[in-house]
Amino acid sequence: MWKLWLGVVMFAGPHLFSTLLPVVRDGLKSRLGPGPWRGAYSLVALAGVVLLALAYLDGRAAGGSLLYEPMAGARHITMLLTLLGFILIAASHGKGHIKSIVKHPMSLGVALWSAGHLLANGETVVVVIFGSLLVIAIFDIVLSLARGKVPAHQPSLRSDITAVVGGALVYGVLLFGFHPYILQVPVV
Repeated sequence: MWKLWLGVVMFAGPHLFSTLLPVVRDGLKSRLGPGPWRGAYSLVALAGVVLLALAYLDGRAAGGSLLYEPMAGARHITMLLTLLGFILIAASHGKGHIKSIVKHPMSLGVALWSAGHLLANGETVVVVIFGSLLVIAIFDIVLSLARGKVPAHQPSLRSDITAVVGGALVYGVLLFGFHPYILQVPVV
């Protein structure tokens, strides 16, 4: 269980730090430099993701305790929400119409992905992992809207096409590769 909670802290910590203390974050970023800042941030968050994956695998090996029974048919809803989520996450890296309309595609994408998994899986480990991600994503959207943080760019259709194709490709890799072979959880 320590892997689960340490993973949540290591993944959520940098995200919450950046969201809650943007002035401190910017000061630290300017002292370290953008490259080292991104590297340190990414390493801590990646270590958190690795711990979360290991905690998930440990939980499955131990039989996994169930907090609730998933909805009937939730798997199909989850697949749709996850596909839309990955398209939005991909759109957050470009300058397309999707980003202009949605305003916070990364956080909304993570929220959809997380909500889908919470609908389809009631295992304690999954609820902690995806519940944490959902809370962080919603928190980020609310704070960003309160601060008036919205993208300002000239939208490009090419960026939207790249987001849809890129998001669908990542979705496919996770659906047909990561889930069945790494997590040993076939989804189709």
